[in-house]
Amino acid sequence: MPIASLPSPYGIGTLGQAAYDFIDFLKDAKQTYWQMLPVGPLSYGDSPYSSLSVYAGNPYFVDFEMLEEDGLLKPDEYRNIDWGNNPDKIDYGKIYENRMKVLSIASKRGIARGELEYKQFKEDKSEWLDDFALYCAVKRQNDMKSWTEWPDDIKLRKPEIMDLKRQELAEEIEIYKYVQYLFFKQWNKMKEYAAQKGVQIIGDIPIYTAMDSADVWAGPHWFQLDERNVPVKVSGVPPDAFTADGQLWGNPLYRWDKMEEDGYRWWINRIKGTLSLYDVIRIDHFRGFESYWAVPYGDATAKNGQWVKGPGIKLINALKEACPDTEFIAEDLGFLTEDVRQMLRASGFPGMNVLQFSFDARDKSDASPNDFIENSICYTGTHDNTTMRGWKHEADGADVRKMKKFFHIHFWDNFNWKVIDGGMATKSILFVAQMQDYLELDSDARINKPGTLQGNWTWRMNPDVDLKALAVRIKEVTIKNNR
Repeated sequence: MPIASLPSPYGIGTLGQAAYDFIDFLKDAKQTYWQMLPVGPLSYGDSPYSSLSVYAGNPYFVDFEMLEEDGLLKPDEYRNIDWGNNPDKIDYGKIYENRMKVLSIASKRGIARGELEYKQFKEDKSEWLDDFALYCAVKRQNDMKSWTEWPDDIKLRKPEIMDLKRQELAEEIEIYKYVQYLFFKQWNKMKEYAAQKGVQIIGDIPIYTAMDSADVWAGPHWFQLDERNVPVKVSGVPPDAFTADGQLWGNPLYRWDKMEEDGYRWWINRIKGTLSLYDVIRIDHFRGFESYWAVPYGDATAKNGQWVKGPGIKLINALKEACPDTEFIAEDLGFLTEDVRQMLRASGFPGMNVLQFSFDARDKSDASPNDFIENSICYTGTHDNTTMRGWKHEADGADVRKMKKFFHIHFWDNFNWKVIDGGMATKSILFVAQMQDYLELDSDARINKPGTLQGNWTWRMNPDVDLKALAVRIKEVTIKNNR
């Protein structure tokens, strides 16, 4: 369940009351994990997998009502704004237009207080916060263009222009820092509440960073860029049974040789930063550590890419040594070779089994639910899948009949709950379902359709959903399967 999908009268889900209500719902439903999408600040396209920073939080998730309670906002400063009129969809245009204006008002009031807690926050996060806030301020000054389109002196971080921008944009920089303070303050409060209720948070960490991010701008030497900071090759995945052209993600690729020289410190710092947000970390596109698909920069599709060896188990061992108590989940979907499987086994991380893929005739690699091993996570579907109800109507008829037969589904009305019941009955150590599948929603509630740019990441849970009744039903099937 993404934070963005929580109900809210202000256009998008936040860390406010609805998040606490959702945690209460999870406890009532006897659920002990809440998995969510990445929570970083959004870049062009609104994808949480293309964030402006691997460390920062999404300003959209800062709750206005909590700011009002804290004396940082007045009701008329946020309640009378048009945040969109569809409770089931996010209008990112209106959010983008108005959110930072309101947060700037709150931030100026907060900065004027001179809180010691804020001063401490800036010191604790300075390793990434200073560059991030400067990057955001310069980006706004340059009409929100990617840093790759900025004037060369600031694009290439010439020392004299960096000092000048820090002085020139000092007020804006401070506001961006304070907004991050607000995010982490609200996040930490919510996470503490979840822990009290016995709920752990599973966070999603994209393997790659966005080209237009503070991380690449501030540390271009960690990425495969030329002397003008233009990518040489970029990320993607090859063509498969689902996408004829493959997927061209376009992220800059890492210079793994450079990262190995200091023991993968960049990645260790990233994981430690992520641990300030989550209890468990799911690593997206885990197979990219073994080999990654490198596409020539400028290509229109991912077809002409090639597999290049990654750091493999060396990186994983470095992360485990630096963060010995961290629980990881490996997103091991896609084209898997024996080398990838061997790396997964050596890591000890649980992989993923997706029920929709288990019954898809196009995907020969996925196991039957009867063969799921204990050290794995069973999912109905992921954010890249349609909903179970959508799959029932859109998948090949033979695949749907195969699933119906396997789970002994005799009535269409019971389809979702029989699949959920069957998923919970597998040997997998953990079972996760999309909230849309518990709500039995159709494909209109799909989170993302890979390879498309429009209409993704917008689903919101309707505020009229009866969570108490749903919790009773989820609890029943959970107890039945001794979960």
